[in-house]
Amino acid sequence: MSRELTLRIYSAIVLILVVLAATWIGGIAFRVLAAVIGLLVYYEWSKMTQLAEHNLRGHAFGWFSMALIALNLVFGPADLTVPLFAGLVVTAALLSIFGRWSWWQVGGIFYSGLSAIALSAIRGEDSLGFVAMLFVFVVVWSTDILAYFVGRAIGGPKLAPRISPGKTWSGAIGGTVAGVAGGMIVALMHFQDVGIWILTVALALSVSSQIGDLFESFIKRRFGVKDSSNLIPGHGGVMDRVDGLVFACFAAFFLAVGFSASGSGSVVSLGAFLFGI
Repeated sequence: MSRELTLRIYSAIVLILVVLAATWIGGIAFRVLAAVIGLLVYYEWSKMTQLAEHNLRGHAFGWFSMALIALNLVFGPADLTVPLFAGLVVTAALLSIFGRWSWWQVGGIFYSGLSAIALSAIRGEDSLGFVAMLFVFVVVWSTDILAYFVGRAIGGPKLAPRISPGKTWSGAIGGTVAGVAGGMIVALMHFQDVGIWILTVALALSVSSQIGDLFESFIKRRFGVKDSSNLIPGHGGVMDRVDGLVFACFAAFFLAVGFSASGSGSVVSLGAFLFGI
């Protein structure tokens, strides 16, 4: 076994243990994890898109925004999180319009801030949130792993050759099937009655995770970088590991917000929404 592969395996084990432990404990432990992920994602985003080189004041505002979001997420009232996030994103957008700041700055605050918020919202504070977070993890990980192996085994037409030449339609379909199956298994382990809703949600999250993977590939290709950073030994950066997870969490978050805004019902927790409770 090569040194690189050994390093990659050890890093993966440590990451999985930390993430699962924080997910199990919940509360402030998971909120801290979500906040740290958001901050590291912003660091990598700003580094890849060269925000500091283009506008130092905009870059400083981005860090100020992420610090506020992270602090409120960990210590502040939950009902202030989304308004604070929305206000900072709108402010950044206005500064981009009138101050000619880079729109990548706005994108960085939106992508990084919502990553932390959506993760925290799914885990929530109750035991149902733990199951919901496991559900999302399994859907995303199953999709990612099987997409890779099915794509290599079958090959065929490319999914998005200009963005990520290695991805194929066979891998995407195989990953989606695996993601849905994995999500259904998690649901069946905790609930007796699992209907079409869970299957639909698992499908939406699996597809979203693959879109997230392509989105990060687009950014890296756009700015000519191989990895988002070298923060994780043997794996590259945090964004390289959570790109699919982030978009799956976005999908769950926006589904819940849309459901609530449409008047179909109130969303007590994302866990209750995901499982139709």
